[in-house]
Amino acid sequence: MEQRTRNFRNIGLSLCFFLVFCLSAKAQKYFNVMDYGAKNDSTAIATKAIEKAISAAVKVGGGTIYFGPGKYLTGPIHLKNNITILIDAGAELHFSDNFDDYLPMVPSRWEGTTVNNFSPLFYAYKAENIAITGRGLINGHGKKWWAASENFANVKPQKYMDIFHANNKNVIAPDLKGWIERGFLRPPFIQTMFCKNVLIQGITIINSPFWTVNPQFCENVSIQGVTIENPPSPNTDGINPESCKYVHISDCHISVGDDCITIKSGKDRDGRKWNAPAENYTITNTTMLSGHGGVVIGSEMSGGVKKIVISNCVFDGTDRGIRIKTARGRGGVVEDIRVSNIIMKNIKQEAIVLNMQYAKTEVEPVSERTPIFRNIHFSNITGVDINVAGKIIGIGELPVDQITFNDIQLDAKEGFSILNAKNIEFHQVTINTTIGSSLKTENVNRLEINGFKTNSPLPNSSVISLKNTSDVFIHNSWPKAGSLSFVNITGSQSSNFTIKNNNFKDLKTPVQQGIEVKERIVFD
Repeated sequence: MEQRTRNFRNIGLSLCFFLVFCLSAKAQKYFNVMDYGAKNDSTAIATKAIEKAISAAVKVGGGTIYFGPGKYLTGPIHLKNNITILIDAGAELHFSDNFDDYLPMVPSRWEGTTVNNFSPLFYAYKAENIAITGRGLINGHGKKWWAASENFANVKPQKYMDIFHANNKNVIAPDLKGWIERGFLRPPFIQTMFCKNVLIQGITIINSPFWTVNPQFCENVSIQGVTIENPPSPNTDGINPESCKYVHISDCHISVGDDCITIKSGKDRDGRKWNAPAENYTITNTTMLSGHGGVVIGSEMSGGVKKIVISNCVFDGTDRGIRIKTARGRGGVVEDIRVSNIIMKNIKQEAIVLNMQYAKTEVEPVSERTPIFRNIHFSNITGVDINVAGKIIGIGELPVDQITFNDIQLDAKEGFSILNAKNIEFHQVTINTTIGSSLKTENVNRLEINGFKTNSPLPNSSVISLKNTSDVFIHNSWPKAGSLSFVNITGSQSSNFTIKNNNFKDLKTPVQQGIEVKERIVFD
């Protein structure tokens, strides 16, 4: 009797699971675009067929728009609530390079300024629960767009600029200075605006007309396992989430014509008007190859950038590794940033750079136009074949503040330099150079150097060169023989040095100071 009861119970559970499976399958209804007139041999443009499939899905509350193996030619695809685009393995979406296909213009944001512009290739506006997934490929065919942007021969975009100006009567030329004069604004490849619960997963993206993946003002965005490959081309950034909350980027592979991943929050006047920060981002387990920067913050950061974690990434061949950039006039605060467990190789410029003078500007009183960098921390970073280990370039009226480096190992042609900063710390940092000092500072206040060294001492250079630097604590360092000195102190504003608990036995002259330094430097 007990066995019979157990059998009935098992049958009941199986029926329950079967019913749940059936209900789930019904809820996840597929809409094959070929059933709505699309051709998978690229013989006809499929834009209308895809629109019909999406409309049919919307009528039943949502569903999956399915692209099976084959090649599909299409114009822009607009996602709605509860729509998943599934591009299966073997499927390729080829986007038209006929600019007329991307009209009428739609609300967008371009280089940090809100505008009406060409429709992005994938576009969503105020949608929820949307996804672009699969193991297929999407090709933006950006070459013609790049040519129009750069005003190459035989490309005449005046018609489209007339349409742009008619749609943007309230846009002030300085908001898009440079681009307006050049006369053409390209669309991003994937742009979601004011959306919630966005997933982009698994796909391969090539030849973007402009920025590739560009969520704007979105909440809960996940970009997972995506491959992005753009050839050398203008402004074809990889992943640029702007003014979003809760962004997760993981397990991606990126090689592009500009920055690989960039975090932004609007530009100047327009960015401050929206006042929408980029916050709570996680970037992890991603490889970045060709590109101007690996992970970049700015330069459009007028709405602020905060609470960002960057970890477990490889930069191999980018111009820079971690880059944070801004200029007077942008305003905004960059703060609460953590960068850890990074490998860098073949970095053509700086491994780490924080630059508040990205554009040439004149000193001005501190105001909402003044950018702020503070509370930014780097740890567990290894780099080889690097041109410059790093730079911090602040502004005199509001220096960079609270920057720390822990467990850093960099082999570089040139070392680390710091200008206009305060509350800077180096803990267990090794910087090996072939030219000059491993660390140079100027106009820095409150500097702690703990366990700093180089494995390639240079007979004509001090390991550390400090100019007009005050409130300095140097301790627990054991320099190798061969350097001119461990630390060289110059500048009449240099003062208040504590140098203790170091092992200077291998150096004939551990500390040098210029005659203009008023304080007599004492060390043990």
